[in-house]
Amino acid sequence: MPRIVLNAETDDMKAKKSKKTPDDGLAGKPVSASRSEMAEVVLPAQTNPLGKLLGGHVMHLVDIAAAMAAHRHSNSYVVTASVDYIDFRNSVSLGEIVMLESQVNRVFHTSMEVGVEVYSENVLTGERKHTTSAYVTFVAIDEKTHRPKPVRPLLVKTSEEKQRYKEAADRRKTRLALRYRENGRPLS
Repeated sequence: MPRIVLNAETDDMKAKKSKKTPDDGLAGKPVSASRSEMAEVVLPAQTNPLGKLLGGHVMHLVDIAAAMAAHRHSNSYVVTASVDYIDFRNSVSLGEIVMLESQVNRVFHTSMEVGVEVYSENVLTGERKHTTSAYVTFVAIDEKTHRPKPVRPLLVKTSEEKQRYKEAADRRKTRLALRYRENGRPLS
C-alpha cells in the first residue's frame, strides 16, 4: 500500500516526521529533497541532419535526470523499470541549451515514479520552450543483495505535489494492467 503524509503540520508533527516510521523503519522525505536539474549545450554529434537534438539522446538525458531524483529520494542504487510516457512537444536545435528538471512524484513499496520536464533555451534570445515530458519508474536496489528494497515514504505538501501523487497512482494502475493479463501472466 502506498504511503503518504499530507501537509497539515504543527511543530510537533514536523519533529515526528523526521523520526523513523514504525512500518518500514525509514524516515519520509519531502518532494523537494529529490528535485534535480541538469543542463548541457546541444553539440553537432547529438543532432540529426536537420540540426535538431536526436530523440534518443533526449531519452538518454531524461533517464539520467530521473535517476538523479530517484537516487536522492531513496539514498540507494536504482534501476529503470519502465518509461510510461514520453512526449516530444518541440524540437531542440543545435547550439541551444537543453535543461531537465526532475522530481519524485510518488513512492510505492520498492519503486517510485519520477516526472521529468525538458526545456530548451536559445542562447541568443533567451527564449525558453517546454520540449519534452516523461514519467519514469525506478526500483531501489539493495547495495549488498542487489535485490529490490523498500523506499522511504514521500512527504507531499503543496497542491501540485498532491496532484502529481494522485496522477502517479492512475498511471501505475494503467502500467500494471498493460503489463499483466487477468491470469497474472506477462504479456508476450
